[in-house]
Amino acid sequence: MHLLISVVFLLLLQTVSSLSPAEWRSQSIYFLLTDRFGRTDNSTTAECDVEKRLYCGGTWQGIINQLDYIQGMGFTAIWITPVTEQLSQDTGYGEAYHGYWQQKIYNLDSHLGTADDLKALSKALHDRGMYLMVDVVANHMGYDGPGNSVDYSVFDPFDSSSYFHKYCLISNYDDQNDVQNCWLGDTTVSLPDLNTKDAEVRELWYDWVTGLVSNYSIDGLRIDTVKHVEKTFWEGYNQAAGVYCVGEVFDGDPKYTCAYQSYLDAVLNYPIYYPLLNAFKAPGGNMGDLYNMVNSVASHCSDPTVLGNFIENHDNPRFASYTDDYSLAKNAITFMFLSDGIPIIYAGEEQHYSGGSDPGNREAVWLSGYSTDAELYKFIATTNKIRSLVILKDNKYVTSKNVPFYQDDNTFAMRKGSGNSQAITVLSNAGSSSDSYSVTVKGAEYSSGTQLIDLYSCAKVTVGDDGSISLQVESGLPKVLVPASYAGDALCGGSSAPSIA
Repeated sequence: MHLLISVVFLLLLQTVSSLSPAEWRSQSIYFLLTDRFGRTDNSTTAECDVEKRLYCGGTWQGIINQLDYIQGMGFTAIWITPVTEQLSQDTGYGEAYHGYWQQKIYNLDSHLGTADDLKALSKALHDRGMYLMVDVVANHMGYDGPGNSVDYSVFDPFDSSSYFHKYCLISNYDDQNDVQNCWLGDTTVSLPDLNTKDAEVRELWYDWVTGLVSNYSIDGLRIDTVKHVEKTFWEGYNQAAGVYCVGEVFDGDPKYTCAYQSYLDAVLNYPIYYPLLNAFKAPGGNMGDLYNMVNSVASHCSDPTVLGNFIENHDNPRFASYTDDYSLAKNAITFMFLSDGIPIIYAGEEQHYSGGSDPGNREAVWLSGYSTDAELYKFIATTNKIRSLVILKDNKYVTSKNVPFYQDDNTFAMRKGSGNSQAITVLSNAGSSSDSYSVTVKGAEYSSGTQLIDLYSCAKVTVGDDGSISLQVESGLPKVLVPASYAGDALCGGSSAPSIA
């Protein structure tokens, strides 16, 4: 009886302390490759040649050492790469430092630390009021060599070919059966594709993910290669995890990608990523496609407010590989934070890292010295404060749908929130070297005479007689306009400010 009471109490405690999917809406996430973020020895000079594709020495303890750095930008959660034991070889593509070539799912990757270290990371985050998201892979395992010569005995628990689809490499990404039943990888590194329709495979995965979340007090999961597994598998997986799950569906078509939200809590917002990149990767980018895609995602996704927004990750070239213009980067970041969804910043983005395609985009963050004076570090910290403020002032903000209401060749405006508490975001793709220009936006739904304040510049503007807002855009910088009464000690100090009309 005492044991039963203890178990019930622990389950109750877990339920009370866990973060619901709805509560993830108000979080902001810092995504890092564990091996490339922080070292146990706190070195900021340890070599990490990305072209060699080898382990560089990042650890879970190294993350703990730098939590002040992460929290200093205002992030409330971190997402770390997979934790399971990987293939041990130095393959033709290097080592499995990234975590996506697992072989033994019940063991941890010893390069990254011990079970106690991972538990300590979770506790350190929770002690700060922060949350832990872990990357997981259910689609495949990893093997050094061609798919027709795999030694299945190296996998645990999937130690027989009977757990896997028959070997065939994906040849047609427009054929969903091919995508789900054939293998990723190639003849250098094979990614044996698990038959997730098999009842035993499903049971093993569902039991495993329940245990992973429980053992390490995990608050959310990012799920890799979701579109390579049949949709019906994911509903049970999400339920077994019991936490917010956001899936990677690597496709820019909202109709295709959003369909997975019927089986998972959310997906990464690839439909927005592509037009967002094209709008800001060069001066004069395409604002119209971004405007249209916001509406398209809203119509196809069952809940766009829980999607994961990003402009950088480890699978795509960094934003600064397209342009070193800070104003353009700031506009893309502002969109991610003030539109529908959960903002995700990829480690190194705050240092304006400029690596291109994999492996160039997987730089060691410690080589930046964790500079808190970096321009984008400070900008992201301010943007997180802005988002936190509008969430605090408007209890319907995170569930309100973002509405784009103005667009021209250089300017994009959107509003999000309820009633007279909406945040008006005005973005520019003119670039930092552009001349200042005037723009008048209509459709903000604020009454004539309302005084608004830009939380970046702290300059004020008054809504015109016809409800329009006239602005002066300088250096191509973004603006976030809210009622002037929002200004307080945290932002703008409540002091008088110049006009931006």
